[in-house]
Amino acid sequence: MGESIVIMGGGVIGLSCAFELQSRGSKVTVLEPNNCGGQASGAAAGMLAPYSENVEGPDDFFRLCLDSLRLYPKWQETIKQVSGQTFEYTNSGSLYTAFHQADLLALEGRLLWQRQFGSSGSILSGDELLRLEPLLSKNVQAALYTPEESHVYAPHYVSALEQACRVIGVNIQENLERVEIVQWQQEVLVRSADHRLFSGDKLLVCSGAWAGELASTFGLYIPVHPIRGQICAYECEPAVHPVNHMVFSSQGYLVAKENGTLVCGASEDIAGFDTSVTAKGIERLQRWNKGVFPFLNELVPFHRWAGLRPSTQDGLPLIGPVGGSNESLGSNRSNRSSQSSRVMLAVGHYRNGILLSPVTAKLAADWVYGNSSISPTSGISTTSSSTRSSIRSSTPSSTRSIEAFSPERFGRGLRV
Repeated sequence: MGESIVIMGGGVIGLSCAFELQSRGSKVTVLEPNNCGGQASGAAAGMLAPYSENVEGPDDFFRLCLDSLRLYPKWQETIKQVSGQTFEYTNSGSLYTAFHQADLLALEGRLLWQRQFGSSGSILSGDELLRLEPLLSKNVQAALYTPEESHVYAPHYVSALEQACRVIGVNIQENLERVEIVQWQQEVLVRSADHRLFSGDKLLVCSGAWAGELASTFGLYIPVHPIRGQICAYECEPAVHPVNHMVFSSQGYLVAKENGTLVCGASEDIAGFDTSVTAKGIERLQRWNKGVFPFLNELVPFHRWAGLRPSTQDGLPLIGPVGGSNESLGSNRSNRSSQSSRVMLAVGHYRNGILLSPVTAKLAADWVYGNSSISPTSGISTTSSSTRSSIRSSTPSSTRSIEAFSPERFGRGLRV
């Protein structure tokens, strides 16, 4: 039996890390204040779309997302097999729409660099575009078609992931109300609201939008805060209103699910930890989506919901170890942290938690087992120490820097 790992947070990131670690031989305990997947994970639209959602260029975050997309076929297959549950995983491809000439020029520039990273995309217009998506507005001049992108039905995916964890022996403790770290340097000790103590060799923090509350515990600036994302869904009979791809615009996205719903998102605002749905937020979605699919003028959303997305100061997640002392770390802080720390953070995934779940699980497990992919300049290796491990891929991963996601990149100490 490997090391015992305590994971704070039972969302998609915490559960994915738990599955991978337990698969490799660790003894894992997941501590969740509420229900597993009850926050941002279960509220997500489930898009696996790194090309469409990273429009600026092939930075480290795009490469991380691309690594995770390439891991997904085997990952989702394994989760289904182990859990005995099924969930939607659809290789629909995507269309990113352009309404003006300036938008089209931007898409052409994006396509140039994306083709260097495995995209077989193309710019479509006129009859060629309408053959793929017949109900698109005639005001759409063109669209960037990316066949490689996919989506999952997030609630069922998270449910299957939780069940897979239980099947392989992960100890999941839910509805704990509150968990607090008692000790993390000499040993790991976490206490729940009912005064139970949970101990382990290492601690993995996957507490999403609530991670910033641990700044004083670690003496580390953790600029993670919640962004409320509001989403709505329409009942759309595929035979009447077929939508064949994920469709993006500069205003948001539309994703058709196998259950006959068309999901539209997302209206974002800063509202603290308030997950209530507002008329203003949903109306914003209704205003722009009719310009993409005119048939939505005739329909009213049957479901509206909101989730809290864990955003960070620079828009990048915090993935990596936290140093074993409060002293300032130098340029080699990642190597020193990974050697001395009992704690790793995997938080701040914002709107990409579903997409990044398999790659984050791999990084967390590699940190525990001392593999090299947590070091500053490596790509993700594609081997695993367990035949049960599900995130092996035959596609070479893109080289990118893990240092970009170091939790200590914002410095130590608290800020007002």
